[in-house]
Amino acid sequence: MTVDEFALAATTNDLTREPKARDAADLLEFRLDSADEPIEQLAEYDGELPILATNRSRWFGGEANDRGRLDQLMAAAEFDAVEKVDVELETARGMQWVLEEFRDQDVELVISFHEFDETPSQEVLDAIIAECAEYGDIAKVATYAEDRSDCLRILSAIDTATQQGIRAAGIAMGELGSHTRVIGPLYGSALGYAPLESDSSEYAPGQIPLHRIDSLIKMIDESGADSRIFDQLDEEYPTQQEVTQTE
Repeated sequence: MTVDEFALAATTNDLTREPKARDAADLLEFRLDSADEPIEQLAEYDGELPILATNRSRWFGGEANDRGRLDQLMAAAEFDAVEKVDVELETARGMQWVLEEFRDQDVELVISFHEFDETPSQEVLDAIIAECAEYGDIAKVATYAEDRSDCLRILSAIDTATQQGIRAAGIAMGELGSHTRVIGPLYGSALGYAPLESDSSEYAPGQIPLHRIDSLIKMIDESGADSRIFDQLDEEYPTQQEVTQTE
């Protein structure tokens, strides 16, 4: 895995924002759970970027009600523009038949795991990624970073998975972990997520606005990952939380 194989998703709940993301994003993560009339938005969508559909429940940091959530995600998968869907690991474990229905729609499955309070041990992280990969095409792990060692474990887990041939994405949430969103591609992360600067919705803690993270990733790739750049990230490039506080 190289930075060239990394895909940056612009997270949004409004598909009319797609033109603003085209110059920086490779796809849209469409958050159905916080969108107004999401299926209607998909029916009217004529943008250029392919879509990763996410319908996150309250149990996993989203806003969707459990009732009808997967039915709505299945309806989204029927649209040609939707190339990927996100299914939580906990859902995949208990409802494997749903995964087969999604595969019948010819979409890729991103199997995701979220831990909003801590970062598990290295052994547990490696096992979680391996399990996600058993169920889907891309294994996504997002955990909360309490200290720098948590960030290192996430990056190490993604690097290990990549060396094993697993398509994996890893993020350390929170202010301390925001830099992992920038350097993750260097360790093999297959997906990154970022909101547009004009989007005031809070999707996950520690996010960096789309065009800033795109420029940082390109700068690091072109510089050969000069470590001096990393020391300047927090100072020069605020996270989405800091941006929305000043807007």
